[in-house]
Amino acid sequence: MRLCLWLLFLVVVTARPLRAQGDRCADCHIANPQADPVPEHTYDWETSAHGRNVVGCEKCHDGDATTFESFLAHRGILTSRNPASPTHRTNLPQTCGKCHIGPFVEFQKSRHYQLLRESRGEGPTCSTCHGAVAARLLSPRSLEKRCDTCHGPDGVHPNSDFAPDGRILLQEVNAVRELLATAPRLIGRVKDPVRKKALEDAYEQAQVPLREAVHSAHAFVFDQMRERLKAAKERSEALLTELANP
Repeated sequence: MRLCLWLLFLVVVTARPLRAQGDRCADCHIANPQADPVPEHTYDWETSAHGRNVVGCEKCHDGDATTFESFLAHRGILTSRNPASPTHRTNLPQTCGKCHIGPFVEFQKSRHYQLLRESRGEGPTCSTCHGAVAARLLSPRSLEKRCDTCHGPDGVHPNSDFAPDGRILLQEVNAVRELLATAPRLIGRVKDPVRKKALEDAYEQAQVPLREAVHSAHAFVFDQMRERLKAAKERSEALLTELANP
């Protein structure tokens, strides 16, 4: 069976060019589903934003993505259970923060981050909300359920407001994103270059408080998040009104 899988692997990698060196890890592990990690981990990566943007496995796990030689490829990799591993839950914020700088800066301001550092990994970390590798964005209802695991009536830090507040605010984030989603197409139809530039600037100005609101969410500062969302909604509605009345 292993020989068949290896031959299949050789056929796949020689039949098409590799998208990037980081793909070599996934190619090899997909061809060897019995090897660690479990196949679902690799498939989650492949369908995630990380996989679509060819952010290779070595970016989080270390190792050498330039070789198919197993020993060399895995040299230096530590299991996620090892406290020194970049994928250990206490180190995930720093690992993710190498690319996601804004969310990492804000997360460090939160009580969640303090708990993670003080309690030897018992606090929430990036994968708590975004998954181990799928880089998912939770739905408002899923976020509420996730918050309830700690802040619900049976949680370690009960608070009846946290989970529903988080759900409502994420719903508002999604609503503003939907408002803005129609704007680029409408702006693209504008013929007057001066007006088009003004609309593009207004679109970017509406995006600014929305990004700030999302960053505030990583610090779990809900009052600041509400204020930024209010500004984003007002700017988005003003932009769409302008687009509807040329």
